[in-house]
Amino acid sequence: MLWYIALGSAAGGVGRYLLGGVIQRWSGGTFPLGTLIINITGSFLLGCISRYATDSAAISAEMRAMLTIGVCGGYTTFSTFSYETASLLRDSDYRRAGIYVLSSVILSVAATFLGFATGGGLLSLRRGG
Repeated sequence: MLWYIALGSAAGGVGRYLLGGVIQRWSGGTFPLGTLIINITGSFLLGCISRYATDSAAISAEMRAMLTIGVCGGYTTFSTFSYETASLLRDSDYRRAGIYVLSSVILSVAATFLGFATGGGLLSLRRGG
């Protein structure tokens, strides 16, 4: 089980590094947009995978752990989010810190629910209905 989680964590961490960097360079700003998008898409993926894997025998316990604990855990960046928020607050950039915290929390929770719905839709398609 540990090897599955380790492999997933490595894949998630590399994905976070590559995608987050591309997004941050594309945005060209100092607002941590890369981390925000990683957190939202990671929440979506965790919701989708969790919903699908919970109600489907097609995904083994090892694969579920690799995808949720490993990939999603390595991919999402809550510690980076906390650091970037603290840095904005330390620099007295309260408005941007507030926007970042609120948008991260609200959009990530919404993305998790969207992931639940998507996972349920995938289950319906797989079951033919």
